[in-house]
Amino acid sequence: MLIRAFKSPFQQTRLMRSPILLSFFLLLVLMSCQPKTNSKVQFVLLPSPTTFNISGESKLKGADLESSFESAKTHFTTGKLLSDFQDKFFDFILDSGIQVAPEGYSILITKQKIEIKGSTNAGLWYGLMTIGQLIQDAKDQNAFLPLCSIDDEPALAYRAIHLDVKHHLEKKEYYYELMDRFAAQKINAVIVEIEDKLKYKLQPKVGASDAFSIEDWKAISDYAMKRNIRISPLVQGLGHASFILKHKEYEPLRDDPSSDWAFNPLNEETYKVQFDLYEDALKAFPHANYLHVGGDEVHTTGRNSGKSPLELQLIWLNRVSDYAMQKGLTPIFWDDMPLQNAGVYRSIYDSNLTNVQVDSIWAVNEPKLNQYVDFFPKNCVYMRWNYDMPESPGNIRAMKWFSDNGFKVMGATAGQTRWNLMPLDQSNTNNIRDFALISIRNKADGLLLTLWDDDSPHFELYQRGISIFAEYTWAGEKRSSDELHQAYRHRAFGPDLASAEHEFINVLESPVADWKNMLLDNRTDRNGMRTIDDPINQAVIPFPNLDSAGAWSQKYQDKITKAEASRLQVDEVLQQIQFAKKSALRNTHQLEVYEQVAQVVQFSNRVILTLAEYDEPSGEKRAQAQAKLAAMEEEWASIQSKVEEVYGKTRQINKPADYILDQDHHRHLANQALKFSDWQFYVEGLFLEKVKIELK
Repeated sequence: MLIRAFKSPFQQTRLMRSPILLSFFLLLVLMSCQPKTNSKVQFVLLPSPTTFNISGESKLKGADLESSFESAKTHFTTGKLLSDFQDKFFDFILDSGIQVAPEGYSILITKQKIEIKGSTNAGLWYGLMTIGQLIQDAKDQNAFLPLCSIDDEPALAYRAIHLDVKHHLEKKEYYYELMDRFAAQKINAVIVEIEDKLKYKLQPKVGASDAFSIEDWKAISDYAMKRNIRISPLVQGLGHASFILKHKEYEPLRDDPSSDWAFNPLNEETYKVQFDLYEDALKAFPHANYLHVGGDEVHTTGRNSGKSPLELQLIWLNRVSDYAMQKGLTPIFWDDMPLQNAGVYRSIYDSNLTNVQVDSIWAVNEPKLNQYVDFFPKNCVYMRWNYDMPESPGNIRAMKWFSDNGFKVMGATAGQTRWNLMPLDQSNTNNIRDFALISIRNKADGLLLTLWDDDSPHFELYQRGISIFAEYTWAGEKRSSDELHQAYRHRAFGPDLASAEHEFINVLESPVADWKNMLLDNRTDRNGMRTIDDPINQAVIPFPNLDSAGAWSQKYQDKITKAEASRLQVDEVLQQIQFAKKSALRNTHQLEVYEQVAQVVQFSNRVILTLAEYDEPSGEKRAQAQAKLAAMEEEWASIQSKVEEVYGKTRQINKPADYILDQDHHRHLANQALKFSDWQFYVEGLFLEKVKIELK
């Protein structure tokens, strides 16, 4: 900056002739290049370390350490021990006698040196990941690294992210980027719900034409493993089997001949197909320690065999668990159906129940579970998934039943469930926190963060939830929600965007929630639109009757009020995003995705407010509103095009032309059309068709 201030030849000549001025100038330049030494420098680690004590500042500059840091990473990711890494800045000490968890570490930063100790190579790796954040903070703020000591270890041993690819794939290179992000936050496992996004060799009909090959997925799996992330597959089995049973060749394996949802567990061919799929999936993910077999949300009859759904499920579960055991793997099973079939499921999700009522439900129905306890496979992990009320007495009681009977139990929370456009509830912060803390208290092996693709928001919008999960599973509750969100902004975008004034994600949540059905009549829901015979006339919000001015506004006053409030909120969010895009040091693509979400929401707000203007008795206002409505098709085309451009930077937007949609039992938006715009913006398209009809 100071050099650019002296540009004219006259000024330069004058400086050269004045030794005092020249010396002063050079001193200013030298000072401007020196790292900051004041207390305003913020070193923010995510996840939080167990202890982090700063005693001053070192003489280590972030920029000077970058090359050594990258060399150390390469040393580890090429399969070498970090304790063998030789460098003037780093000392890695591997000591199996240190009293620390296997992935724990300690760091000591002195004036000119960084010492990292751990009992395992993985512990040294996570110490290096922490140093990476300190280097980034020092560079961001032109500061020296702190003189400090850090002691750290994970609260939960298994910290896994669920990648659900059933409705779309990201671009291949994005998965590699994700593994690096996960590693930086000390995530050590991934479960990929693969469905038809693998080119199966033993059952080739199942794989979609855009699926990755076994070799493609193996390369991603190898890359992850080199960063201490072990990927295991989830191949849905008894239910959620539409990706298989939708094909005519597999119809004989259906439990209900008219439904592609579930396999018949009494048909031996069921196991031939499922084991073939497992075989190929394990080649794609060769470092797996788990085989997640699914098994949720399904009732079967065995083609009217007379056996109970619980008995049939346990027959199936034992077969697939035996397969996993033969492969040296631990099977994971969603545990909801045994609990439903025994009659205790209501106790988990009914918030109106008292502890006494929960105890009563279990007293009556627990014997139904106990009757079959010896048939539950002992080698299985029973995954207790709960995305709303993990702290409920019924949920805790269910986990206790499994553990009391000698079964392994692990929890599953969610960063994305059935939200449209983006995760809500502050990225599900409270539920992620609660289930992590329950798991820590119960000394569970770990926790899974599910990221469901059912309504398929952009993956960049899951990143805050992933960071929240990383924090609570590694560190427990060391930060409040606000502090954690601030730490996320610091790490994601840079220190200048960390403070509360730059929080826009939470502000955007309410407008997004209202957007979902804003353009629909009050009785309909976006996800169910495909079940309506005449959606334009039966579901899309009607136009005002010009002969009854004001009647429409009276009927839809709630929508008008929400649209007015939402418009102001979204305007503010868009301004904040514009500022953030200019100031962010990284992750500007994430900001661009949020920006497109906001633009989509704002379009619906404008529609409602324009319809309200069209409902005015004034002829002039009606004419102006009519002109706005007529221009909306072009306006929307521009918005939609930009959404697809931004989303398409990392995401495969459309399904292949030959893709076969299944029966959509759970009304997944992303399962209702081949083209992205036809499922994500089906309602907007219908509304614009209605505009043409009404204004004809």
